[in-house]
Amino acid sequence: MEHDKDIAAGVAAQYLRMPYVEKGMTVGLFGGSFNPPHDGHNLVAEIALRRLGLNQLWWMVTPGNPLKDTSQLPSLAERIQLSEEINDDPRIKVTGFEASFDTAYTAQTLAMIHQRNIGVNFVWIMGADNLASFHKWQDWQIIAKTFPIAVIDRPGSTLSYLSSIMAKTFDYARVDENDAPALARLKAPAWTFIHGPRSPLSSTAIRNKTKNL
Repeated sequence: MEHDKDIAAGVAAQYLRMPYVEKGMTVGLFGGSFNPPHDGHNLVAEIALRRLGLNQLWWMVTPGNPLKDTSQLPSLAERIQLSEEINDDPRIKVTGFEASFDTAYTAQTLAMIHQRNIGVNFVWIMGADNLASFHKWQDWQIIAKTFPIAVIDRPGSTLSYLSSIMAKTFDYARVDENDAPALARLKAPAWTFIHGPRSPLSSTAIRNKTKNL
């Protein structure tokens, strides 16, 4: 599609391919627009790698976000470059492969990942600030039933795992935080809330500060 070519303009071919992974590995999927990426994202990735015992973490820079205004969104190439610049852990694989496929929503992307990587243990990773609105995502219940989910604590969102619609709907599938290392190997739905250090940084605050300079 011509639109997809425009999105992928300037992106190196290596970022438009799904990262290499072997059967039996445990991989975290950390998706977002990363506009811009910052140390708060890095902290979430670091906690996920350590607490979930991951072999890899795919830092999935998305072409856009259906729930947000993307008219001022920097190019995919720029956001990938910025993500690479703040990452130095070889286990983190920055990628924009979603731009190569006709997947407009997270549920579609996860289904494709599942189909193409039989025998790999995946876990979806998201910050707790996304938990409150998770039920607004397209096919959110299908997402929860595709891969286990690890929710990483974020400032002001610690109680969201108790009050969110997702938490209430899948309360029966909640796994104790102490069992997080086994999460990726559990059959979905399964999810846990991981407490830990929290960064006050947010992409929205950074963008607003830049506008006011």
